[in-house]
Amino acid sequence: MELEKLIKNNKLKFTPARKMLLEIFSKASQPLAYEDIKSDIAMDKATFYRNMTTFEGTGILNGFESSDKKRYYEMNKKLHAHFICNQCHKVECLEADEHFTLKGYTVENIIVHGVCRTCG
Repeated sequence: MELEKLIKNNKLKFTPARKMLLEIFSKASQPLAYEDIKSDIAMDKATFYRNMTTFEGTGILNGFESSDKKRYYEMNKKLHAHFICNQCHKVECLEADEHFTLKGYTVENIIVHGVCRTCG
């Protein structure tokens, strides 16, 4: 879906900054934190997080906090798990059954902590 249309369909004001952020996240193959893209964006940290909160609130992006206390974001596509290494703090997307359910709950994120192949 065209990013401008995605922004407007979620009843948000279209701005070049929002489009730029969504372009970065739509091309990313893994979740990204502010520190991963700060050199690629022309906005301060507070503006970045304000936009991320807005995108999470509309469901455009999913966000989660890692063991290194960074907040990571990705486009809201399909349910999948994330593996976070307790030693190097690397975040990886894992293939998971998209039909994962817990009776009486709405599952939005699946986070698995452990030691990655590199550190293990």
